[in-house]
Amino acid sequence: MDAFFESWPLWAQAALVVFLLALSGFFSMAETSMVASNRHRLRAMANAGHAGAALTQKLLKRLDTLLSVLLIANNLINTILPILVTGIALHLFGTNGLVLSIATLTIAFLIIIFSEITPKVIGAAFAEKISTKIGWVIYPLTIILKPLLWLVNSFVSGLMGLMGLNKKEASLQTMSAEELRSLVLESSHFISKQHRNILLNLFSLEHILVNDVMTPRAKMEILDLSRPIDEVIGQLETCYHNKLPVCDSDPEKIIGILSVKKALSLLGNEELTHEDFRELLNDPYFVPEGTPVMQQMQFFQESRQRLSLVVDEYGSVQGLLTFEDIVEELIGEFTTSFPGLLSQDQWSKDGTYLANGGANLRELNRLLGLHLPVDGPRTLNGLILEELQEIPDHDLSVKVGGVVMEIIHFDDQGIKTVKLLKPLPDDSEQ
Repeated sequence: MDAFFESWPLWAQAALVVFLLALSGFFSMAETSMVASNRHRLRAMANAGHAGAALTQKLLKRLDTLLSVLLIANNLINTILPILVTGIALHLFGTNGLVLSIATLTIAFLIIIFSEITPKVIGAAFAEKISTKIGWVIYPLTIILKPLLWLVNSFVSGLMGLMGLNKKEASLQTMSAEELRSLVLESSHFISKQHRNILLNLFSLEHILVNDVMTPRAKMEILDLSRPIDEVIGQLETCYHNKLPVCDSDPEKIIGILSVKKALSLLGNEELTHEDFRELLNDPYFVPEGTPVMQQMQFFQESRQRLSLVVDEYGSVQGLLTFEDIVEELIGEFTTSFPGLLSQDQWSKDGTYLANGGANLRELNRLLGLHLPVDGPRTLNGLILEELQEIPDHDLSVKVGGVVMEIIHFDDQGIKTVKLLKPLPDDSEQ
């Protein structure tokens, strides 16, 4: 060792140490950037024609080989460095114990800072950018070191077998729904807020039933053909729906679904009768309450329907569901002003929100960032009545789901208007 260092000038020895530190840092950065790279982003880049991303994907498919190359190279360098520095110290200062200790601590500090921590932080911060470039260096090493890698990986596979671990089972692991949700939440730099909300709503859709999004029976608009023809025509002319359920004196018995567009085309006929509208009726389409919304979407597609009547186990109509109701659950309410929609889409400057009693709880949670319970009643009125266990006979306040609610207007049938107070960040439901 002494003869080796005597043949090298001091600057060359120092340069070799710096080079090995940098080389060790390179392999540390390569390891972190490869492992931290987003596989989905790499796939998208590869599909777009990025050769570096395609090569990185290829390397990650054999993660055992990749890690073996990087760790063998890195640990080999980190083993040589202390020996090299110790030799330099012996050459310059002789066998002084204090000097050797200082040299050992110095090189350990340099390895930790410049070969481990700093490169790995950089590799994690710019994972895809770095991994798609250094793959061109790593790939040839996997070929050159193939015999050594086979030996090492065989030994590792044997140890994993003894521990009862199976590499094939690990490769078959899939991403859970919650992991996908987290991935969408972290994609703010790549997906607009609106598109991100749609994706998040899509995850929630599988847990939503038709009962949650339907128009309740009390709010359904029904065309009664037993009424005078003038009243029937007047209702059609002022109707904002595309289709209407139709009854004949008994609103509990729906006899068909009428296309308002087709009905309005008959209004030029001076001798218009109830039978003219009856001829336009289509058979009603019924679905049981409790049907998942995702399943109902499939039913709409298969049956080519856009409107269904939700019935209970006794066949009584509980509400009306349209394809648009499901779409609104994904993308939010349409801008058209219809009765029953929320009065505003954000908190007022004074931290209040004036809501209709019939406001949908899921929509309130989405608009205002609240956490009102949705596993019971679907409307604000239902939630408050469940809490009070009675229809109030005077103005009062109640706290539900961490939100203070002031009842502004009510009648014998329920609560009509409620003022919500914006909860403080540290508010919690007791």
